Amino acid sequence: MNKPAPASARLAIRRKETGVLVVEIAGDWLDRTRLPDVSAVEQELSGGGVKAVEFAAKQLGRWDSALMVRILAINDLCAKAKVEFRTQTLPDGLAKLIALSQAVPEKEDAARKELSPSFLERVGESGLAVWTGGAAMLSFLGESVLSVLKLMRGKAQFRWQDMFEVMQACGPQALGIVALINFLIGLILAFVGAGELARFGAAIYTADLVGVAMVREMGCIMTGIILCGRTGAAFAAQLGTMKVNQEIEAFQTFGISPFEFLVLPRMLALILMMPLLCIFADLIGIAGGFLVSTLMLDIAPTIYLQRTIESIKLGGFLLGIFKGSFFGVIIALTGCLRGMQCGTNAAAVGLATTSAVVTGITWIIASDGVFAVICSALHI
Repeated sequence: MNKPAPASARLAIRRKETGVLVVEIAGDWLDRTRLPDVSAVEQELSGGGVKAVEFAAKQLGRWDSALMVRILAINDLCAKAKVEFRTQTLPDGLAKLIALSQAVPEKEDAARKELSPSFLERVGESGLAVWTGGAAMLSFLGESVLSVLKLMRGKAQFRWQDMFEVMQACGPQALGIVALINFLIGLILAFVGAGELARFGAAIYTADLVGVAMVREMGCIMTGIILCGRTGAAFAAQLGTMKVNQEIEAFQTFGISPFEFLVLPRMLALILMMPLLCIFADLIGIAGGFLVSTLMLDIAPTIYLQRTIESIKLGGFLLGIFKGSFFGVIIALTGCLRGMQCGTNAAAVGLATTSAVVTGITWIIASDGVFAVICSALHI
């Protein structure tokens, strides 16, 4: 025999004159996706004037635990509104289950309490995170050295076309922002330096200040920070997106080294372009100081250029170029490392990009401080 089709579950409410709210339940309470909610009961209780809630279940058909969940939800609403909850008119089986669920109240200390980690635990976790990050960076650096050695022997899975495309993106296409920032840096150095040097009648030495500062420090470090926020973030986003789309796994499946094919072109392109960008940044910064000095400080252009040439030494110039190349290595490593460490969802790409920029800028500033200490000790 065919089973009868289940009747749809119904829930209705009516209020007696005595202030008792009657909840009428009917039909088969089996299909969890089509069961009525208890919002009508909640609205009636919130209006006030209800002394008790009882049920009318004469037309109730088949039911399972889904009905019990609704009854217990009404019980919670009654407890919040401080209204009497009556179960005498419910079927015997359902009334016994509800009584059983309420027989043993939950202990106050039964729920697990989340304990905040202690100071030593936080210190230990931070130390482990730093150790793990440092080990990953060293491992990534070692793999990059091995890839360069394989490239020199002609055995790396490497395409020169990819490197030229990355050079175009991180070199010529970055000239605009590099020029703007370094020109403004030259202007600022000239304004600040001229204001202080003019107090001693030495405004002419503004050329020395701008030239030395741009060549030794500001040109390379500002270019590194710009490229870290522009190119390093792009590297992390590109590789992270490939990780999300499982393209990295596809390379490994076909026996292609992701490091040699993806990371090595980006690293070499940035290392080759950073010295050229630093030279360009030095010239633009000196041009900014030249503009301020000649137009606002009444310094003759020939004198300014002569002082600039005399103040810039070959050692300082090469030091700035070397630091720029070193910053390029840091930017490439941090950007590619965070991209390769990216998770497998869209949010992870944003986190990897942010981490690449923060890590890169931090290492650039820290390494520049180390360079300053070394140069001071060696009198360079």
